[in-house]
Amino acid sequence: MIDNTAPVQRQLDAYNAKDLAAFVACYHPDIAIYRMPATAPSLKGRAALEAFYKAERFTIAALRAEVLQRMVVGNKVIDHEKVYGIAEQPYEVVVVYDVQDGLIINAWFYPVG
Repeated sequence: MIDNTAPVQRQLDAYNAKDLAAFVACYHPDIAIYRMPATAPSLKGRAALEAFYKAERFTIAALRAEVLQRMVVGNKVIDHEKVYGIAEQPYEVVVVYDVQDGLIINAWFYPVG
Protein backbone atom coordinates (compact mmCIF):
# COMPACT_ATOMS: atom_id res chain seq x y z
CA MET A 1 0.00 0.00 0.00
CA ILE A 2 1.26 3.47 -0.92
CA ASP A 3 1.90 5.88 1.94
CA ASN A 4 0.71 9.19 0.52
CA THR A 5 1.75 10.96 3.72
CA ALA A 6 5.46 10.24 3.10
CA PRO A 7 6.17 13.06 0.58
CA VAL A 8 4.00 15.46 2.58
CA GLN A 9 5.92 14.72 5.78
CA ARG A 10 9.26 14.95 3.95
CA GLN A 11 8.38 18.38 2.53
CA LEU A 12 7.27 19.58 5.99
CA ASP A 13 10.54 18.39 7.53
CA ALA A 14 12.55 20.03 4.72
CA TYR A 15 10.49 23.25 5.08
CA ASN A 16 11.27 23.42 8.80
CA ALA A 17 14.96 22.68 8.12
CA LYS A 18 14.99 25.27 5.27
CA ASP A 19 16.51 22.55 3.07
CA LEU A 20 15.52 23.86 -0.36
CA ALA A 21 16.78 20.89 -2.39
CA ALA A 22 15.02 18.32 -0.18
CA PHE A 23 11.85 20.48 -0.15
CA VAL A 24 11.64 20.85 -3.93
CA ALA A 25 12.40 17.13 -4.44
CA CYS A 26 9.04 16.26 -2.81
CA TYR A 27 7.14 18.00 -5.61
CA HIS A 28 6.22 16.82 -9.11
CA PRO A 29 7.91 18.78 -11.95
CA ASP A 30 4.44 20.11 -12.90
CA ILE A 31 3.50 21.17 -9.34
CA ALA A 32 0.66 23.69 -9.12
CA ILE A 33 0.18 25.69 -5.89
CA TYR A 34 -3.17 27.38 -5.33
CA ARG A 35 -3.84 30.06 -2.72
CA MET A 36 -7.59 29.87 -2.32
CA PRO A 37 -10.00 31.29 -3.34
CA ALA A 38 -7.88 31.85 -6.49
CA THR A 39 -8.78 29.62 -9.41
CA ALA A 40 -5.40 29.98 -11.13
CA PRO A 41 -2.19 28.64 -9.59
CA SER A 42 0.00 31.14 -7.75
CA LEU A 43 3.03 28.95 -8.57
CA LYS A 44 3.40 26.49 -11.43
CA GLY A 45 6.35 24.16 -11.93
CA ARG A 46 9.33 23.16 -9.81
CA ALA A 47 11.52 26.08 -10.97
CA ALA A 48 8.93 28.66 -9.86
CA LEU A 49 8.43 26.81 -6.56
CA GLU A 50 12.18 26.74 -5.91
CA ALA A 51 12.65 30.43 -6.80
CA PHE A 52 9.76 31.53 -4.55
CA TYR A 53 10.81 29.53 -1.49
CA LYS A 54 14.47 30.49 -1.94
CA ALA A 55 13.70 34.23 -2.07
CA GLU A 56 10.46 34.60 -0.09
CA ARG A 57 10.40 31.91 2.60
CA PHE A 58 13.69 30.23 3.46
CA THR A 59 15.30 33.62 4.18
CA ILE A 60 12.97 34.03 7.21
CA ALA A 61 14.82 32.92 10.36
CA ALA A 62 11.69 32.14 12.41
CA LEU A 63 9.96 30.23 9.60
CA ARG A 64 8.41 26.92 10.61
CA ALA A 65 5.14 25.04 10.37
CA GLU A 66 3.54 22.52 12.66
CA VAL A 67 0.78 20.09 11.80
CA LEU A 68 -2.15 20.42 14.19
CA GLN A 69 -4.17 17.70 12.48
CA ARG A 70 -3.69 15.41 9.46
CA MET A 71 -6.28 13.47 7.52
CA VAL A 72 -5.79 11.17 4.53
CA VAL A 73 -8.49 10.49 1.96
CA GLY A 74 -7.20 8.41 -0.92
CA ASN A 75 -4.35 10.31 -2.57
CA LYS A 76 -5.24 13.56 -0.75
CA VAL A 77 -3.41 14.51 2.45
CA ILE A 78 -5.16 17.31 4.34
CA ASP A 79 -3.07 19.16 6.92
CA HIS A 80 -4.30 21.77 9.39
CA GLU A 81 -1.11 23.74 10.01
CA LYS A 82 0.11 26.57 12.18
CA VAL A 83 2.71 28.70 10.39
CA TYR A 84 5.26 30.83 12.23
CA GLY A 85 7.56 33.58 11.01
CA ILE A 86 5.67 34.94 7.99
CA ALA A 87 3.23 37.23 9.80
CA GLU A 88 3.66 39.01 13.13
CA GLN A 89 1.47 36.36 14.76
CA PRO A 90 1.33 32.66 13.85
CA TYR A 91 -1.60 31.84 11.60
CA GLU A 92 -3.46 28.71 10.65
CA VAL A 93 -3.96 27.27 7.19
CA VAL A 94 -5.51 24.12 5.77
CA VAL A 95 -3.47 22.57 2.96
CA VAL A 96 -4.77 19.86 0.67
CA TYR A 97 -1.88 17.97 -0.94
CA ASP A 98 -2.62 15.90 -4.04
CA VAL A 99 -0.05 13.06 -4.15
CA GLN A 100 0.69 11.20 -7.38
CA ASP A 101 3.41 8.55 -7.76
CA GLY A 102 5.06 9.59 -4.48
CA LEU A 103 5.24 13.31 -5.32
CA ILE A 104 3.00 16.28 -4.58
CA ILE A 105 1.44 17.40 -7.88
CA ASN A 106 -1.08 19.96 -6.54
CA ALA A 107 -1.47 21.84 -3.27
CA TRP A 108 -4.36 24.07 -2.25
CA PHE A 109 -3.86 26.51 0.65
CA TYR A 110 -7.01 27.63 2.46
CA PRO A 111 -6.70 30.41 5.07
CA VAL A 112 -8.40 29.67 8.40
CA GLY A 113 -10.51 32.38 9.99
